[in-house]
Amino acid sequence: MTKEEFIKVLNNLNYNYGRLEGKITIEGCGYHTIASLNSLTSIPPGVVFKNLGDVQLNSLTSLPPGTEFRNEGDVELKSLTSLPPDVLFENKGAVYLGSLTSLPPGVEFRNRRDVVLKSLLSSVPPVVFAGVGSFYHWAGNIKGIDSKRLLNKMISIGIFNRRR
Repeated sequence: MTKEEFIKVLNNLNYNYGRLEGKITIEGCGYHTIASLNSLTSIPPGVVFKNLGDVQLNSLTSLPPGTEFRNEGDVELKSLTSLPPDVLFENKGAVYLGSLTSLPPGVEFRNRRDVVLKSLLSSVPPVVFAGVGSFYHWAGNIKGIDSKRLLNKMISIGIFNRRR
């Protein structure tokens, strides 16, 4: 999808956005706090989500480089199968990645709440994930260490980048 096509979608939905240094920043969603873009199968590179609520992009199977999530709520990417290494998750809610099959080194989760990797974690034996893919509920977490810190370390050394 081109930036011009994406801007048309944002205008049709009455979403507030800005353009700076080649990036499109979604700042508000009209009367709604949720940026619900579930019908989109692609977005252009360099989109930044800074809206007050959740971001729902459940029809995307991949994200373009330079996508940033700095929104106040959750991020739902339930059909996403891959991530570029420079995607930024700095949202204040959880991140739901239900269909992800690998995580390349370079991906970092700096969001405030949980990371749910249902498909990816269900295929990692013999580790037990009691929370249906929730990394927060992983049996291997270490008391006193934030679960995302451990997840980011595992990503950085390539544990989730192996093909099954």
